[in-house]
Amino acid sequence: QVQLVESGGGLVQAGGSLRLSCAASGRTFSAYTMGWFRQAPGKERQFVAAVHWSGVSTIYADSVKDQFTLSRDKTKNTVYLQMNSLKPEDTAVYTCAASTRGMSRSPNSYDYWGQGTQVTVSS
Repeated sequence: QVQLVESGGGLVQAGGSLRLSCAASGRTFSAYTMGWFRQAPGKERQFVAAVHWSGVSTIYADSVKDQFTLSRDKTKNTVYLQMNSLKPEDTAVYTCAASTRGMSRSPNSYDYWGQGTQVTVSS
């Protein structure tokens, strides 16, 4: 059973930074795509970024492309989302997900989900 546990969320002022972590367990993840999604109150879940566990491919939503950086540490089975220059509109619950179906921006392609971590950016 795959388990994904996020951490690193919190309250930060606009312009600040946070690093989210997603610790994965229960499988060998070499063939997995790891993604981050976010959902603000009253809005649909939005794709943020995804990386293939091999590291050969990383994709970002246009809205965060020059602002967020996704990386992974194979030795720790952990994926990191470094978020810089945060804005109030980045406020959302950020959730990590895993997929065996290749790189995708669609939440429907992801099989496993974490519980989410709240990120709040104050103005």
